[in-house]
Amino acid sequence: MASYKELPRTAQIRLVSSHQEVYEPCDDSFALVDALLADRCNLLENHPSLCMEIGCGSGYVITSLALILGQEGYGVNYIATDINPHAVEVTQKTMEAHGVGAELVVTDIAAGLEERLAGLVDVMVVNPPYVPTPEDEVGVEGITSSWAGGENGRSVIDKILPVADRLLSEKGWLYMVTLTANNPSEICQQMRKKGYGSKIVVQRSTEEESLHIIKFWRDFDIGKDVPNQSASGFIGSLLTQIPLFSFWRGTNSDNC
Repeated sequence: MASYKELPRTAQIRLVSSHQEVYEPCDDSFALVDALLADRCNLLENHPSLCMEIGCGSGYVITSLALILGQEGYGVNYIATDINPHAVEVTQKTMEAHGVGAELVVTDIAAGLEERLAGLVDVMVVNPPYVPTPEDEVGVEGITSSWAGGENGRSVIDKILPVADRLLSEKGWLYMVTLTANNPSEICQQMRKKGYGSKIVVQRSTEEESLHIIKFWRDFDIGKDVPNQSASGFIGSLLTQIPLFSFWRGTNSDNC
C-alpha cells in the first residue's frame, strides 16, 4: 500500500467523472486548486472543521481540497452544493473514485442551508459563474449556469458574497475565482466594508482571460467605515502580496 506522502494531493483528471451538462475542470479550476495548495500550511494550521464548496461542478475542487488536507485534516466535514443535479451526481462519482466524501446538496448557492450552517464554515471555495453574459442566461438549466454571470459577470458573485458572510465562522476563509472583467478590486472593497481582509493568492493569465484567486478572511482590525481607494491603487496593493514564485499544478510542499 502506498504511503500517505505518495498519494496525490489533488484530484486526478483521469478519475474525475463527467457529463455533457457539467463543467469540466479547466484553467480556473486548476488555478483555484493551486491557490489551496499554495496556502496548504495555513489551511492545516487553521484546523478547519467544516469545508464547503458552492457550485461543485465536476467535484474536482472539493475533492482536491479533501486530498490537500489529507490525514492531517482528519475529522473535517465537507459539504458541496450545485444548482445542477447532474453536477451533484458527477461530484459524487468523482469523490468516490478518490476515496473521499461530502454531503452533496442540489440547491441554488446555499438555499435551505443558511440557518443550519450559519457561522460554521471554516473554509469556503467558489468558482462562480463569472463570464459576462446577458442576464437571461443566468441560472438556466444545464451547463450554461456554470459560467453565465450576467452583467460584468457579477450577478451570481454578488448573491454569493452575503451568503458567504453569513456562513463563514469567525476564523473562516473564502477562496474565490474572479475575472478582471468582474472588477475584483471593487469586490475586495465591498468585502472590506463588511470587515474582511483580502489578498490575491494566485494570478493567472490565459489566452482568453486573466484570473485572480482571492482569499478573504474576517479581519477584526478593520473598521466598518473605510475610506474609498482608487480601483487601481487597491488592486495594486493586492498584487504586491502575491508570493514571488509560480505555483504550478502538481507542485507539492512537504514542509507542512
